[in-house]
Amino acid sequence: MGEVNIPRVVIAGVSSGVGKTTIVTGLLVALAERGLKVQSYKVGPDYIDPGFHRLASGKSAHNLDTWLVPPETLSEIFTDTAAGNDIAVIEGVMGLYDGGRSGVSSTAAVAKLLKAPVVLVIDAKSMGESVAAIAFGFKMYDPEVNLAGVIVNRLGSEGHRLMVCEALDKLGIPVIGAVSRNSELMMPERHLGLTPVTEHDAAAAVAGMGRQVREQVAIDELLALAKTAEPLAKRPAPASNSRQVKVRIGIAHDDVFTFYYPSSLDVLTEYGAEIVPFSPLKDKKLPAVDGVVLGGGFPEMFVQELSANRSMRKDILEAARQGMPMYAECGGLMYLSRQIVDFNGLAYDMAGVIPAVCQMQSKLETVGYVETTALTDNVLCTSGETLRGHEFHFSRMIPDVHPEEFPWGFEFKKMRTGVKYLGGYACGSVLASYLHMHFAGNRPAARRFVERCVRYRLLLNGAGR
Repeated sequence: MGEVNIPRVVIAGVSSGVGKTTIVTGLLVALAERGLKVQSYKVGPDYIDPGFHRLASGKSAHNLDTWLVPPETLSEIFTDTAAGNDIAVIEGVMGLYDGGRSGVSSTAAVAKLLKAPVVLVIDAKSMGESVAAIAFGFKMYDPEVNLAGVIVNRLGSEGHRLMVCEALDKLGIPVIGAVSRNSELMMPERHLGLTPVTEHDAAAAVAGMGRQVREQVAIDELLALAKTAEPLAKRPAPASNSRQVKVRIGIAHDDVFTFYYPSSLDVLTEYGAEIVPFSPLKDKKLPAVDGVVLGGGFPEMFVQELSANRSMRKDILEAARQGMPMYAECGGLMYLSRQIVDFNGLAYDMAGVIPAVCQMQSKLETVGYVETTALTDNVLCTSGETLRGHEFHFSRMIPDVHPEEFPWGFEFKKMRTGVKYLGGYACGSVLASYLHMHFAGNRPAARRFVERCVRYRLLLNGAGR
């Protein structure tokens, strides 16, 4: 086991809504303008903020979540993806100490795991010296967290800035940035609390974030702080990077299906899969593949286009009938259902693989970390095996048959409350549910899926494919 020096910093918040994503997005722009190689990360399971990171830096962001993947795996993902960059910027989730039960996957937990200095973003609107009291409380709450500085956001005037900075200076807490209030830099209006970056021309807003951060955040001081992070252990590189391709797995990827963790798909390639992107939105037919993964996204925003693409819907249904392994998460589940009923009560035909309707609700159905137990053998696991993941959805799956007759895929357990309920669909070669999971934290599931695709390929070859 060797060591690697990775300059890194965590941008945390007092709570959600303090401007972390705006600050991080602007910071990525400012760092890239200097010609620095920067790799960004997002704590937690969120798929949306990494989209803004990618728009700002030109590189895919990676999620760091100790519920989705074991801590040692998280460290490996970080060192593997951050090595060779000039700086790693890690955006926190919610407030610094917020996460699942017992602080699982909180920003503080990840910062300690990665031995990274933390800069706390505080929204100073309607506050003066209280900003210093908040910073002091966050610093003292857990002395093992290296809270090394503060970025004060949404300042109203020069006098406001002086008042806040003087109070922080008395406590010896460095002010890394003092950012003025700017309504023009608000994130685009969010659909269901989320903004798929692909649906907005956000380039101008991102550029504006870069300008403000460049002018009002001490970039040199932040870089110096990032370089104080101590070396991290790094596993040796594999003896050979050559991998034998065993199967081709189609990954639905377009403006609808965007929710994928890059390092999750990498696990499929490790087990011999060639990733073949395709678009249920625009492609007329399924490519020549041995299995299909349909990730999450926003099918409810494209129901007319998805429904109108009858040839793709027919191809997906026929592949499922032939026994092609299919795994679908959330938006993918909705697409595989018989119909989606939108917010206006209008029904649109989908692939028809699952005998159920997914109906949009006016309120959030559920959100949070979950553990699922397989009710039968399926394409990812055997009966009784568990998978870790999370849920976030506004739709509800309503089976066409009586619930007792429906082939439910999992028993779900909410990790915050312990509440259990049936969910998902498992029948033949198809597994679909509202579960979002990371293959790096569920590696046996990735291996099993690839193996099922291999069996399907051999079966078709034997039948004269």
